[in-house]
This record gives sequence, C-alpha cells and structure tokens, in this order.
Amino acid sequence: MPSSTRMTGSTGKISTTATRQLGMSRLSKDGLKLTVLALVALAICTLFLGKGLTPDNYQFFLSRRIPKVLAIVLAAIAIASSSLIFQTITTNRILTPSILGFDSLYVMIQVLLVAVFGGFSAVVIDTKINFIIATGIMIVCAMTLFHFYFKGRQRNIFTLLLIGVVLSSLFSSVTGFFTMVIDPDEFTYIQGSMFASFNNISSELVYWCTIPMLLCSAYLFRLSNKLDVMWLGVDNAKSLGVDTHKLTMQVMFVITLMISISTALIGPVLFFGLIVVALTRQLFSGYQHRFLILASAVLSVVMLAGGQWVVENLFDFDTTISVIINFLGGGYFLYLLMKHKFD
Repeated sequence: MPSSTRMTGSTGKISTTATRQLGMSRLSKDGLKLTVLALVALAICTLFLGKGLTPDNYQFFLSRRIPKVLAIVLAAIAIASSSLIFQTITTNRILTPSILGFDSLYVMIQVLLVAVFGGFSAVVIDTKINFIIATGIMIVCAMTLFHFYFKGRQRNIFTLLLIGVVLSSLFSSVTGFFTMVIDPDEFTYIQGSMFASFNNISSELVYWCTIPMLLCSAYLFRLSNKLDVMWLGVDNAKSLGVDTHKLTMQVMFVITLMISISTALIGPVLFFGLIVVALTRQLFSGYQHRFLILASAVLSVVMLAGGQWVVENLFDFDTTISVIINFLGGGYFLYLLMKHKFD
C-alpha cells in the first residue's frame, strides 16, 4: 500500500513536470515567432521610410512618409486589438466590429456632417473637431445598442449578425442617399473617408491620435486578466467574480474609440480584423490576452504595411489594398460562417 502510494505520487509529479515543460516549450516558440514578426514589421517600415532617400531629399520625403507609416501602425494596432477583444466579449471567433457596421456608421456620420453643415464648415475642415464629433456620436450609438443586447440573457451569433447586416445596410443606404443630393464640390471632402487609402492621410490627425491610441492599448492590457476569464463564457466569468456587464461596457467604449481612430486615419477596412485575429490564433498557442493583443498587433502591422508596399511597388497603384482585403476576407468569413454552422 505505501509503495503504490509512492508510485502514484511520483507519477503525478512526472506528469506535472511534463506539463510544465510542454507549456514552457510553447511559450518559447510563441516568443520566437513574435520576435521574428516584430523584425519583419521593422524591416517593412524601414523600407517604407528609406526607399530612395538622398542627402538632398530626405527632409521632404520623411516629412510625408513618417505620418504615413505611423498611420499604418496605429490603424493596424487599433483594428487587431479591437477585433480580438470584440470576439472575446461576444464569445465567438467570427464577429468583428467592422462586420457589425462600425465603419459604415463612421462614413455615414461624415456624410451627414457635410450635408448639414456644408463642406466648408469647421466641423468638416478641422480634422480634430471632426474626429471628436464623429467619435462621440459613434460611442453613444454603440453603447446604446450593446447595452440592450448584452443585457439580455440569450445571445445568439446569428441574431448579432442580423443586427450587423441590417445596420450596415441602413448606414450605407443613408450614405448613398445624401451623397446624391449634396453638392458635387462638397462630395470631395467625404470621398477620402469612404474608401481605405494611405495617400490622403492627415499628418495633424495622425500625431493627435497617438496619445488616445496608447491610452486605449494600456487600458486593454490592464483588463487582460479579466478578459482571460471572460473567454471562458459569461456564466463562468460571473461565477469567478467578474462583473461581465460592466466589463462589456468598458471594453465597448474602448473598441468604439479604436475603430474611430482607424477609420479616421485610413478609412473603412471590412474584413481585415477577422483575418488578423484568425491567423493570430493559428500561429500562436497562447491564450492570455496580454500576449494575444501584442501578437495580433505585430501581425497586423506586417500584413497592412506589407500589403501596402506590394500595392505601391509591385502593382504600381493599379489596385488598392482594401480591394484585396475585402476579396480575401469575404471568402474567409463565409468559410468560417459555414464551418460554425455545421459544427
């Protein structure tokens, strides 16, 4: 009897040690992958900044390229982080804020501001005032919608998808109507916000959005432990002492602000967040949100900056990166939707 007890104890110790070694091995592999991705992201950004620079022209080109690269980095971090956290809150791996019409809402707000105040108004021309007004309206609308949705006990992915499809159609219809009735000269002020582009980035807005973006990222890192618990499900999170409704409202506020930043900087990109988060979960075995937020952000920078570099240097601007992302992301979204249905 004592010998069997010793054998059982030793077997338990061996299995525990093996589990720890396996976990450490996975962490080291994930760390190596993240390091490689970070180096690739740094190399791509360096290519963007250093191509064709000479002692005579570097001041001019850097003054235009630095805001562009910074906008790509900020938008990539915003899209990846918001999509990852949104999937945690909704407890599924298909939905993203863009699919639910957040980008369409921002574009509609821009069109309505031009239609109501005119293209020469301060709320349209001044990028900071425009960003504050548009973001404020988005936050109010998003918080109102998700307050009632997440307050209910029954949450269905197809119900949320239906809400997103209806809202996106509504916002797009309103946008299309007002673009037809406004003055053609005023339409040029909103044309840049309707499509994803890196060629009409406002340098002032890029630097101005840096601080809010850093604050949002820091706040998500602070909530990462609660988000780890939230991924187990609402009921399990409540049983472990997490105020799920409060956490949801806090996170939705941050997500809406991030989507506003990314859309204001580069325009709407519908399926990019879905692709980035799905690839992040396939490449990395970790589940901690603190690591996943960082990993998805770095992968997003690699994909967005690398894709734009390919568009500029290989396709010679014959196409746009939004067309490529929407084409690939739309097919991938349908694949995930069908897989989720049959599973």
